[in-house]
Amino acid sequence: MREQVVTSSVVANPKSRYGNARSATRHFIVQRLTGFSNILFLGFLLFVAVRLAGQDRTDMVALLGQWYVGLPFALLIAIVCVHMRIGMREVVEDYVHEPRTHRLALSLNTFVVLLIGVVAVGSLVKLVFWG
Repeated sequence: MREQVVTSSVVANPKSRYGNARSATRHFIVQRLTGFSNILFLGFLLFVAVRLAGQDRTDMVALLGQWYVGLPFALLIAIVCVHMRIGMREVVEDYVHEPRTHRLALSLNTFVVLLIGVVAVGSLVKLVFWG
């Protein structure tokens, strides 16, 4: 199958088809939902930041070690990682055009986001359950 070259005339034509409609729609919806949930979690994040202002490490461990603070914070990190992955995917799709580099950039994006998410959530889960 011949790949279609995407130009401004192709994009401007409403009858032209390019890209994957299902994944693009899914990414759009998930990006908006995670963005909205990030706004809702902003109050929680501000509570934690204000509560920890001027405190030492033991107070931080005591606050984040409580399940009703640590687990929502871990959920916030997971949601932010999903949001970050989709946002960086959009940047890669917009600016990286060579196929091999494109695939590598998308793979690295996924790897880095997973690494950040696993380390951050794992650290919080350790604090909550093992102090």
